[in-house]
Amino acid sequence: MPDLKNNKKTGVIGAGSFGTAIANLLAHNTEVLMYGRQQELVEAINKDRRHPRLNIKLSEKIRATNDLQEVAGCCDLIFIIVPSANFREVMKKLAPFLHPYHLLIHGTKGFDLKNLSEQELQEGKIARRNVRTMSEVIREETVVVRIGCLSGPNLANEINEGQPTATVIASKFNEVIREGKKVLSSRQFQVFDTYEILGAELAGALKNIIAIGSGVLGGLGLGKNIQALLITRGLMEMINFGKAFGVSPKPFLGTAGIGDLVCTATSKNSRNYYFGYQLGKGLPVEEILASMPEVAEGVRTLKIAKHLADRLKLHVPITQMLYRGVYEGFDVKKAIEYLMRYPYHVDVDFM
Repeated sequence: MPDLKNNKKTGVIGAGSFGTAIANLLAHNTEVLMYGRQQELVEAINKDRRHPRLNIKLSEKIRATNDLQEVAGCCDLIFIIVPSANFREVMKKLAPFLHPYHLLIHGTKGFDLKNLSEQELQEGKIARRNVRTMSEVIREETVVVRIGCLSGPNLANEINEGQPTATVIASKFNEVIREGKKVLSSRQFQVFDTYEILGAELAGALKNIIAIGSGVLGGLGLGKNIQALLITRGLMEMINFGKAFGVSPKPFLGTAGIGDLVCTATSKNSRNYYFGYQLGKGLPVEEILASMPEVAEGVRTLKIAKHLADRLKLHVPITQMLYRGVYEGFDVKKAIEYLMRYPYHVDVDFM
């Protein structure tokens, strides 16, 4: 395996707000090659040292490209930060240029569906075998074995403003954790680690559902008491999903779980909270989505999680009611009232 200490560049696939934030963080420690699909975006970044759509200044140590082969050829360590709906497609395009010595760390918080159409999903024909995390997609589509996941309270806007935060690198491989921490750690960015990659991925995806619900509360003008209740009960639902995937509660109780949940479910900088907030204000779903420059992953995750919960007979009333509000036009105010009356008899039932 090549010595990553001598590698001149670290790769980032994805030039959205989070990909740009990670690129700027990496630039504290290494030169960065950042992939973007659009040639005009790449040219603007390299010319002006600024992301034109996000109006974010970029480090001089970042260079943009729209050539995936160049990224794989120049970088042994690559961060993949693209929406879950496009993740498999991107990995298929990148796969011909990857080798077993590459290390991949993804920062995508969502699910992929395999061998299941949208129509079949709506009909409830989903099973665990149809749901993939992003690390599972990487293993299926590439020769790369050493894979990691970046999770935790990582609001891109705050990172781009230089505010301090922490993250978690989850991987079964020590070298992925070691090299990831080496290039990401800085005075403003503390990196923790865990071997429980599936738990970190599930926590990162599922907390977006609860963030939508918390945003709905904000849009309805409700206070912190009900928000705290929703977040707490939402954590229980995340843990119930985890159990169905064979994951213990432990990953959900750390930085990648409750830490990310509290952050995403309480900040207006969160795209998922914003989506829920606008929904609580009474805006139609299509109008909200059309107004958002980037994807709110929780909207897609909500659909997948609801149908999977039905199939597995999971106890997830928040997920069920939010699905009705987002996809079936049910009055979200009535949904919240229903949840308030829901008979939770036991406070903590997973220990």
